[in-house]
Amino acid sequence: AASPRAKMAAAEQRAARAVPPGYTALEVKFGARQRSPHCLLVKEHRVREGPGDTHPPQRTLFVLNVPPYCGPDELSRLFSRCGAVQTVDVSDKPGPGGTAGPRSSKFFTGKAATGFRVAYVVFRKPAGVQAAKALSQEGPLLISTESHPVKTGVSKWIARYAESVVNQEELKAEVDAFMQDYDKKIAEEEAKAAKEEGVPDEEGWVKVTRKGRKPGLPRTEAANLRVLEREKRKRARKELLNFYAWQHRETKREHIAQLRKKFEEDKQRIALMRAQRKFRPY
Repeated sequence: AASPRAKMAAAEQRAARAVPPGYTALEVKFGARQRSPHCLLVKEHRVREGPGDTHPPQRTLFVLNVPPYCGPDELSRLFSRCGAVQTVDVSDKPGPGGTAGPRSSKFFTGKAATGFRVAYVVFRKPAGVQAAKALSQEGPLLISTESHPVKTGVSKWIARYAESVVNQEELKAEVDAFMQDYDKKIAEEEAKAAKEEGVPDEEGWVKVTRKGRKPGLPRTEAANLRVLEREKRKRARKELLNFYAWQHRETKREHIAQLRKKFEEDKQRIALMRAQRKFRPY
């Protein structure tokens, strides 16, 4: 039987063969009671740096095999031991870095992540990338702690279900705030357009807007109901007759039957007229 040291060496060789070239495997655990560690594949992000790129090559660590329940906060805490982390971007697939904006909504966040994802960890200094790759020598790293737990398994599904129950007051407050910002933006655009109307620019051109003399309908509930009723009557007038094939066949049959009936009536009328024109001396 092989010794434990030989088994461990064989396991390390198998793991080394499974890692793609250029990547380093980091073993992590999302709980102290987790038996089998999870492997994150990391390497230095090397692409041509362009204008506005948020992932500079020398300071960015590219991470593969990120579970869906491991978010930017968990990755930032994991790699903060290697240096100051500037940003962490998590996406469904690799791609060019864009301008990361703040999370705009708590409720309208789109589709929840279901598969493994990729991440870009940007350090403030280039030494953080090499220090992160050297973490593979420390063994399994614990991500979930008592102060910052990572929910997995049944607790994760329970938390996701609890988040799916929408608080109506918070939703109403968010929608009201969004509509206030939208109305403010529209008012600013209208004020700017009114200020620039008829004023030539630097080249002497005058901007022509689509604003006409006839004002639009007032945005009231009664006006909207009148417009909807008018559209409904218009659709009813343009409604297609004999839309289905069986209706078309029935209409043809009825038309042919009416033509035959009229033909018989005409024959009888012509026969009667001929009979009335015959010479009858007695």
